[in-house]
Amino acid sequence: MKRTVITVVGKDTVGIIARVCTYLADNNVNILDISQTIVQDYFNMMMIVDANRSDKKFGELADDLEKLGHEIGVQIKMQSEDIFNTMHRI
Repeated sequence: MKRTVITVVGKDTVGIIARVCTYLADNNVNILDISQTIVQDYFNMMMIVDANRSDKKFGELADDLEKLGHEIGVQIKMQSEDIFNTMHRI
């Protein structure tokens, strides 16, 4: 299984989690772990997902999530766990 990291950051509004999770479920992406927090009025969520069963390719999922983020006023990024770990290595 190739795990994928999804981050969601932006001004907190009603329905962010619902919209992101609905998109993932509709595209057969399984959420393995999720953490979210709100600091004052700012929303931050990090998810580890398994997208292997999705009919869409990685790039299409990432593009769709970025577009969804624009619709709901947040920034959504999707990247492979390997790349994420490499970028955040100290």
